[in-house]
Amino acid sequence: MERFIYTIEGLSIWVGRAFGWCILILTLAVAYEVFVRYVLNTPTVWSLDMQIQMYGALFLMAGPYALAQGAHVRGDFLYRLYSVRRQAISDFILYILFFIPGMAALFFAGWLAADESWRFKEVSLNSPAGIQIYYFKTLVPVVGLLMLLQGAAEMMRCWRAIQTGVWMPRLDDVKETEDLLAETDLEQYTSSEK
Repeated sequence: MERFIYTIEGLSIWVGRAFGWCILILTLAVAYEVFVRYVLNTPTVWSLDMQIQMYGALFLMAGPYALAQGAHVRGDFLYRLYSVRRQAISDFILYILFFIPGMAALFFAGWLAADESWRFKEVSLNSPAGIQIYYFKTLVPVVGLLMLLQGAAEMMRCWRAIQTGVWMPRLDDVKETEDLLAETDLEQYTSSEK
């Protein structure tokens, strides 16, 4: 069970890191468009569409990464007061009732939309460049599948916490600023006591 959880978590982190490079492409595209539009007075017809697709890909593929890192927003004003077992039970139930059906719907609806888009080689009607969007629509069922896999890993993590009363550690990647500050404060406090 532990190996499956960490394999799926590692996949989600890898995908998140890979698609994180979209921000660089997006930044370069915006800078290029600003330069050619305002300095050279020759705007492009494709840049806005490409920026929209990069931005969409970045945020779609950040979903599994955020779930693997435990970074999704939650109303934890009560949750954080629960015991580990109670947290795990509530998470497990919510995954079954809401997460799995929602992500399954995303996957199947995305699959149908992407399939139709590929059959017609769909292009953007809002774009003077006629940018192809069937590649982008393919990301919707992909992210649905990745979210389902990561959700299964999270449910296993909950099950283990229900049994042991301890959360399994997550694979380290990046940390929130508040976590880094808390670690720094703890280190300073322990070093001052010595």
